Amino acid sequence: MAYSISVGGSDWRIVKVRDAASKEDLVDHLERVKFSCLSWTHDNKGFFYNMYPEVTTNQAIGTSTGSDYNQKLYYHHLGTPQSEDVMCAEFPENPSWKGSVSVSDDGHYAIMGISRSCESKNALWFCDLRKVNGNIRGKTFSPHARKWNGQPFLLFLGILPWVRLFEDFDAEYDVITNEGSLFYIKTNLDAKNHRIIVVDVENPDKANWKVLIPENPKYYLEWATCAAHDKLVLHYIEDVKSAMYVHDLSSGKRLHTFDLGCSAVMQVSRKKKLSQFFYKLQSFTNPGTVYICDLAKPTLEPIVFREIKSPSFNPEDYETKQVFYPSADGAKIPMFITHRKGLIVNEETPCLLYAYGGFHIAVQPYFSARFASFLQAFDGIFAVANIRGGSEYGEEWWQAGSLKNKQNCFTDFQAAAEYLYKEKHTSPKKLVIMGGSNGGLLVGACCNQRPDLFGAAIPMVGVMDMLRFHKFTIGHYWTSDYGSPDQAEDFEVLIKYSPLHNIQPLAGAEHQYPATLVVTADHDDRVSPLHSLKYIAELQHQLGSGKSQANPLMVRVETKAGHGAGKSTTKIIEEITDCLVFCANALNYEWKGA
Repeated sequence: MAYSISVGGSDWRIVKVRDAASKEDLVDHLERVKFSCLSWTHDNKGFFYNMYPEVTTNQAIGTSTGSDYNQKLYYHHLGTPQSEDVMCAEFPENPSWKGSVSVSDDGHYAIMGISRSCESKNALWFCDLRKVNGNIRGKTFSPHARKWNGQPFLLFLGILPWVRLFEDFDAEYDVITNEGSLFYIKTNLDAKNHRIIVVDVENPDKANWKVLIPENPKYYLEWATCAAHDKLVLHYIEDVKSAMYVHDLSSGKRLHTFDLGCSAVMQVSRKKKLSQFFYKLQSFTNPGTVYICDLAKPTLEPIVFREIKSPSFNPEDYETKQVFYPSADGAKIPMFITHRKGLIVNEETPCLLYAYGGFHIAVQPYFSARFASFLQAFDGIFAVANIRGGSEYGEEWWQAGSLKNKQNCFTDFQAAAEYLYKEKHTSPKKLVIMGGSNGGLLVGACCNQRPDLFGAAIPMVGVMDMLRFHKFTIGHYWTSDYGSPDQAEDFEVLIKYSPLHNIQPLAGAEHQYPATLVVTADHDDRVSPLHSLKYIAELQHQLGSGKSQANPLMVRVETKAGHGAGKSTTKIIEEITDCLVFCANALNYEWKGA
């Protein structure tokens, strides 16, 4: 079993291999790994992974702000040092490209999806591993090109015969499974909500394609997988909730429908050769229930395999409803509202409003200890606004909240707050807004545009400098959502909402910014802490000395932590506690629960 660990919460990983039977780690130790696949060949001799060989060990610790370029694909043979790994693909003429490999269900093909940004478009190459007899070996290419930990580094040039199936970056191509040379591919080519096509890679002309699952005109096909030899499991997002179906692999005919309720499928586990199919459901009040079902049976009979329960949180005490509210341009925006059953809401009710709105990411019902703690501590409301910019309704929903349309995200979020006030669910003096990463940008921009609308704000690891974001770490990948500040047309859009560049003192003694807690971490190499630090510095510079600014403007910097993944349980508890205390003090919340 290959697994990766993060030191200090960084996106950089160290890959190790553990013997599943003995539970002992083997000698294999891989460094300089980031944004990597880990895909084993079926002979179990090794696996594909991604590395940045030009980065030094000292740079790969999470505190560097240097841009991530020139990622390469390698194959690691078990029991050999990393310096002997075989380079299987590189893109010297396109240093921003990243190639991620999966091995087909039958083990015959290495399938490489190549991305150049966060756009839902990729190139797709494949290699028939039978043509190299499963022997992924190379020969020394440059024996003294560089040093590896002080020793001569031998770069092995891969010999894989890649076939470029799709190379124009005109759409997204995701291989689900294969039957011999027939590749089953989920794509958004000529289908904004995605469809499934069958392509014979030995005769790949478009005229020979077969449409297996047509595009659903209303709902987005997020993913598909194959199990029980000849079954396809399809996952759609239908009004933000999960919907999952079983189809026949050969005909595309729908066979079964899963009963999921108001929840989201967070994880699945399957193998094509096995009929057992596992899936994990979550909701805003359900920490997680794992189901197992046998797809070979004529009827669908999922049973609970494992259920996560907390002695201090009873899901049955809470309820979630979904509403649709109008944004400024008339668009109907979905929002989930969760609170204790029987709660009588009014303008004094504590409320936490959250959103993300970007990068094709749908915020479906999911469980968060942070939000559950808010419900318990203050007996309040937790609301999630599914603003434009995500994938809640497919490609068009993303397009309506990205690039030149990014302002729609902020307007949608502000409209969510206004809806909560109109319906007497809360009031500005009792509302705290929160968002992380792209959601941190959202919070910062909305505070600048409508500081009167919110009582408190917690922007977490946010992208705050929209004029220089592309110069640090992986920021250049985000131009597909934001545009490039180096382009005059995009610059004119970005300068209007960049949180760092739109902080201004408010006229009148009664006007001030919301109480603000900026949250970041010193090893965040996804969104460098420089964004948050510059933002809080500018807040203090513009507002800190003003007589009207009585609300606190604070920053919380976690040490030995990154963008979020890999954070220890202790650090998570400490961060949640600090945020709750901040909310209580800033908005005069009364402590109600544990």
